[in-house]
Amino acid sequence: MIEIYLFVNPLGKRCFKLEQQLLQFIGEEYGKKSKDKIQFRFLPLVNLQTIGDVMQSNGISQKNLTERNQLFSMTYSAALDCKAAQFQGKKKGRQFLIKLQEAVGCRKLPYSPALAESLFAEIGGDLKMFKEDRQSEFVKEAFFSDQKIAREMGITKHPSAVVYNYSCEHDFGVLIEGSNTVRRIKEICKTKDDSYQVFDGEHLHTNASRLNSGNSHLYLLSN
Repeated sequence: MIEIYLFVNPLGKRCFKLEQQLLQFIGEEYGKKSKDKIQFRFLPLVNLQTIGDVMQSNGISQKNLTERNQLFSMTYSAALDCKAAQFQGKKKGRQFLIKLQEAVGCRKLPYSPALAESLFAEIGGDLKMFKEDRQSEFVKEAFFSDQKIAREMGITKHPSAVVYNYSCEHDFGVLIEGSNTVRRIKEICKTKDDSYQVFDGEHLHTNASRLNSGNSHLYLLSN
C-alpha cells in the first residue's frame, strides 16, 4: 500500500496543475490494479511562510502588511471551505478543491464565500449542509489538525508531499519539495523493494504519532 499526503495552496494554480498530474498518474497506474492500493490526502497548508512565498511570486512587497493580511484571510477562508467540503466525503473534497483552485488560481476569479458556495453546488454537494459545516468549530479543528500534521512532518511550503511506500522493507517515508514533486512521487510509488537509498536526502525524524510505527522516519528530497 502507498500513502500520499499532499500539502497545497487551496487557491494556487501551481498546486492545481500538480494535483491534476498526480490524479492522472494514480488513475492510470492503480485504477485497474486490485492488488495495489493507494491512499492520498490533499491538505490545505496556510502559514506565514506560504503567504510570504505567494506574495513574492506575485511581486508583492513583503512589507505590505495590508496585502499580507488580506491574502492570509482569503487563503485561510478557502482552506476552511475545503475542510467543510471534505465533510461530505474525500471525493467531494477533492472535486471542490480543484474547482476552487481552477476558478481563483487559473481563471483569476476573485475569491469570496459566495463563489465557494456556487462551486460546491456545481459538484453536486449538499449546499445547506456545507454552509452549516462551514460555520462549525469542527471545521476549524480539522484545519488546525492539518497544520499540526504539517508541522510535525517539517512541512513549511507548498507544494510538498510525504509518501509512504509500504512495499519496501523499512517503515519510512519521503518528504518531497520543489518543482519535481510529481516525477519523484511516481518514482517512489513504483519502488517495490528496499531501494530507497537511491534517493539522497537529509535524514529527518517526525513526531507525528498517527504516522509513526517503530522506527519510522522521513527522508527529505528537494531540488
